[in-house]
Amino acid sequence: MSSFASIVERLLSRNAPPSRPEDEQGLRAAVAAVLRPKGDDAEILFIRRAEREGDPWSGHMAFPGGRRQQDESLLTTATRETLEEVGLDLTGAQPITRLPDLAPYTQMPAPLIVTPFVFALPEVPALRPNEEVAEALWAPLDPVLRREPAITFHYSKGDFNLDLPAIDLEGRIVWGLTYRMIEMLADAVLG
Repeated sequence: MSSFASIVERLLSRNAPPSRPEDEQGLRAAVAAVLRPKGDDAEILFIRRAEREGDPWSGHMAFPGGRRQQDESLLTTATRETLEEVGLDLTGAQPITRLPDLAPYTQMPAPLIVTPFVFALPEVPALRPNEEVAEALWAPLDPVLRREPAITFHYSKGDFNLDLPAIDLEGRIVWGLTYRMIEMLADAVLG
């Protein structure tokens, strides 16, 4: 795997994909995939969402983020949500890239489009998860990008059953929308 510096350089040099208009009908959300150096390597920040009734991602592993409110942009949404959820202030930090917009496969009350931004920070202060976050953790980037250890996650809702690719982060399962974001980040870093 490349060093933290070379990963940042590679992501800075790529052309961000076109995004959907921010005023498009439907719900919009944004997340922050935050990278930090760990020796010569890199780590990526994950959160485990708190168990909350009515939250379609209750208990899931994710990146900090959430739905756009009165924010001036989706970048502002990602920044605000990261500060609220883990106490990490990204104000003034420019993302090193933006990944393609995604729509969840699961049914939502209204169409939802999620925009992932990738940030690289030279150092990160202690995190302070709020009540929406059960846990915040840093994971080594190399195995995450290689999707290791790879497992299969069985998704079931009503009569609908599906086996999906996933990553096991010491008993914390990353699957679904976050897994798809990792695939896109891996393509950008390793591709």
